[in-house]
Amino acid sequence: MVRSIVLALGLVLVAHSASAQMGSLTVVTSFSKDVTDPIRRAFEKSAPGVTLEVQNRNTNAGVKYLEETRANNQVDLFWASAPDAFEVLKAKKLLALYKPKARGIAEKVGSYPVNDKDGFYSGFAASGYGIMWNDRYVKAKKLPTPKEWQDLAQAPYYDHVSISAPSRSGTTHLTIETILQGEGWDKGWRIIKEISGNLHQVTDRSFGVPEAVNSGQVGYGIVIDFFAFSSQGSGFPVKFVYPSVTTLVPANVGIVANAPNRMFAEAFIEFLLSPAGQELLLTPTIRRLPVRPATYEKAPPDYPNPFKDKNLQGLLTFNAELSEKRSEAVDVLFDQLITFQLAPLKAVTKTLHDVEAALAKKDNAQARALAKEARDLVAAMPVTDAQAAAPELRAAFTGGKQKSARQAELEQQWAAFAKEKYAAAQAKADEALKLVR
Repeated sequence: MVRSIVLALGLVLVAHSASAQMGSLTVVTSFSKDVTDPIRRAFEKSAPGVTLEVQNRNTNAGVKYLEETRANNQVDLFWASAPDAFEVLKAKKLLALYKPKARGIAEKVGSYPVNDKDGFYSGFAASGYGIMWNDRYVKAKKLPTPKEWQDLAQAPYYDHVSISAPSRSGTTHLTIETILQGEGWDKGWRIIKEISGNLHQVTDRSFGVPEAVNSGQVGYGIVIDFFAFSSQGSGFPVKFVYPSVTTLVPANVGIVANAPNRMFAEAFIEFLLSPAGQELLLTPTIRRLPVRPATYEKAPPDYPNPFKDKNLQGLLTFNAELSEKRSEAVDVLFDQLITFQLAPLKAVTKTLHDVEAALAKKDNAQARALAKEARDLVAAMPVTDAQAAAPELRAAFTGGKQKSARQAELEQQWAAFAKEKYAAAQAKADEALKLVR
């Protein structure tokens, strides 16, 4: 038994020595059962008599749930990949202070601190964002191998890419935010929209993307790294790449304020950070990046190591504070400009691919100019980066069950903006295509 678990539960063992079941622990998490089940079983084995109850909710839904139930909280832990979500919970005083006693944990992963500087949440694994693909699918259809985000915007990828909605997936939100931080607001959204024009689908849950790639429903997926690694561990013919514009951030765990079973919550965190807990992350169906550098000594030879691999050094320094300020604005913008406008966005993208193919055979200056105008119309944004993070806009997104009147107004404005721009872009793309046919 891990010594930290024994120490954490010692008093409880004495108090409940006559009881067959000591107690239970409730965790809200965005992680799938492939991750939580092995860890739950190992924790319960290390702490006899303690039952771990797992409530699966996507990150945004989990945050809102804790907000809505704070007056009668029954949750002990929040466990997810998104550092900005933990910043939201911390700002709303929904997390309790706890600094783990575990030793051997790195202070940083890449350039990002593993733990909250104030001690309200702790990193237990590292995660990065990139592109996975089904190698059999790609070879059968003679499609290219991607290296950068921008590759997915090229014509051969049309209708072969999948992503989940960032409003439904904390990890996808972080991926979108990483591109925006790495490329800048305007260029970042241009790239995101160009990629989105090639999408086959926008799924309503993050698990839907690796499932679609694993099954060969689509060729490529925009995912957090462990989705691809765990698929590989399960035997699926998938590959993964970190684009040059990406980041590594810790996946976190934190004790909820007024947790009913605080002692068990502390014990669970110590277990996650113990040598035994960190080694569990190497399980083929989990394949997370441990934050305990010594754990990599027991990893397979090809296992990514953020503390030694040169390609995982010097990545983008993620700004969680900026991400938190514009989090809901980014999610709503994605839905109103992409998720709910996918058909017209795909239509104009396909026409522009056809124009480019024709221009490659016979150049036409007027058609090329029209195509550029069309792309600029597609790339246009209804708000600037400063506006997206401004208090005035943030106040519109209450985060409650009911939308504010201002949020509904903004959604209508942004949807109308997208429809107008995409229609104008389609007209110019159609005109360009006529000139080159």
